[in-house]
Amino acid sequence: MTTRLPQIFGIAALALVALVAAGCTDHSNPDSVDRRSVERWNYLIAHEAEKAYDYLTPGYRATQTREAYAAAMNNRPVQWKGAKFKQKTCDGERCQVEVDVTYRLMTPGMGGKAIETTSTQAEIWIYSQGNWYFLPN
Repeated sequence: MTTRLPQIFGIAALALVALVAAGCTDHSNPDSVDRRSVERWNYLIAHEAEKAYDYLTPGYRATQTREAYAAAMNNRPVQWKGAKFKQKTCDGERCQVEVDVTYRLMTPGMGGKAIETTSTQAEIWIYSQGNWYFLPN
């Protein structure tokens, strides 16, 4: 029985290392922040800010209700048309993400004509509680 004990501990140690590595995959290789940044914008584009709310940091969500956030974001005078991940710079549990956002804005001063353009939005994303979250300014 004692001859199998080291083998059992070895298997248990390998399993523990595999579990830890799997849990750190999202953090040590933050590719999911690319996807999540565009997903959040796609919800805003679709006027589904109540779903984009889930991408906000837990701390920010503690200060504003889903309903208040959705009302504020869904009633903006700008029409977001598209979002494309551009690049990121990460340092541990923080990434600065750049997303090219195409939007349309009505210009009352120009006879009500619409202007459509693309601008790069620089966003801060924080790794917290096992996932990447957007930290609003």
